Amino acid sequence: MRWFWFQTYPRTWRASLAVALTAVLLATTGAPAAGVRPDRGLRVGLDAVTAAGMPGVFAELRNGRHTTTAASGVADVDTGRPVRPHMRHRVGSITKTLVATALLQLVGEGRLALDAPLGRYLPEFPVPGVTVRMLLNHTSGLGDYVPVLFRSGEDIEARRYTTFQPRDLARMGLAQPRTGAPGTGWSYSNTNYILAGLILEQVTGRPAAYEINRRIIQPLGLSGTYLPGHATKIVGPHSEAYIPWGEGILRDFSEYNMSWLWLAGELVSTPTDINRFYRALLTGRLLRPAELAQLRTVVPRDPAHPEKGSYGLGIWTRPLPCGPAWGHDGLGFGYSTISLHSADGARQITVAANMSFYNPPGAPDPIADAIDAVVREGLCPGRPGRNAGRPAWVTAPGSALP
Repeated sequence: MRWFWFQTYPRTWRASLAVALTAVLLATTGAPAAGVRPDRGLRVGLDAVTAAGMPGVFAELRNGRHTTTAASGVADVDTGRPVRPHMRHRVGSITKTLVATALLQLVGEGRLALDAPLGRYLPEFPVPGVTVRMLLNHTSGLGDYVPVLFRSGEDIEARRYTTFQPRDLARMGLAQPRTGAPGTGWSYSNTNYILAGLILEQVTGRPAAYEINRRIIQPLGLSGTYLPGHATKIVGPHSEAYIPWGEGILRDFSEYNMSWLWLAGELVSTPTDINRFYRALLTGRLLRPAELAQLRTVVPRDPAHPEKGSYGLGIWTRPLPCGPAWGHDGLGFGYSTISLHSADGARQITVAANMSFYNPPGAPDPIADAIDAVVREGLCPGRPGRNAGRPAWVTAPGSALP
């Protein structure tokens, strides 16, 4: 399972970053040694990630009642400040699971219908054939606005302090070419979750951030989690956020206005909070059985390759040696996160890293290999085997998945 990549950039920009990154990566990877106790095993695995070229990485692993946290590397490459397990982090598209959960709560309250047309709730965006469900499971066929915003590395720097309005992002996405007819295939698009956020506001009459805070963050006591809005600085202890720039030089993007992603990926959180959220979600604390079943109703990302997994409503599932895992991943400029969980929420791992990168298909990918080993050994200790290749959205040309 290879999960770090520059999903948001056009192919030419991603390719140039991949070339620049080769100077940064080292060729050492490895999984925790057999027989190592879980506490030390997690740290050994994270050390392999930093040895492979990641500046800093931290994680929380939970197995039943036993919880382990660990960190390796630095939060700041200039000062050598160490990374810590409970630092806050931009978790990118993990935000989408919270948005889908809030909308499914509205379904349970009788205020929203999954198979209703988009135009019922947003008359200004009457896209024929597109339903709420199609937004949440990425089968709407709507194009992604993100590649329009970031055509080059210069755009990333130039838009650091720019504030975007959700409706403008939605219009930008709707102006892009369709990826297919509504409901006929899976294609990841952040436009879907901009529209989902607008539906949340339209139905409740309140700001989306207020609703997610009221419905999810506060009830679960997620003290390290918040939606930053237009604020550019992360509140509380956090790492810098690196992108390889030029000849492999790391540039910090921890200060960034994330309104360009809004409810498609602006959330700030910690590994502990993310694990707590998914545990509550998968065990039925946030949704009734009927709505939880809808969340878990999946469509294949690539019917010809079932090993690539499937996508539900704001959540995806992939096969692991010990059974299917549920969760999501996320990217914010310089921040990368993966969060995977057993179906019953008993086994969990969330890994956060402070550099985002992309390697072309078939290229050596020691960082991804090392993180794959951490996730696999964390969820399936002692089980042989590994996932078959990269997920479809990594290798598909022009893919975009913050």
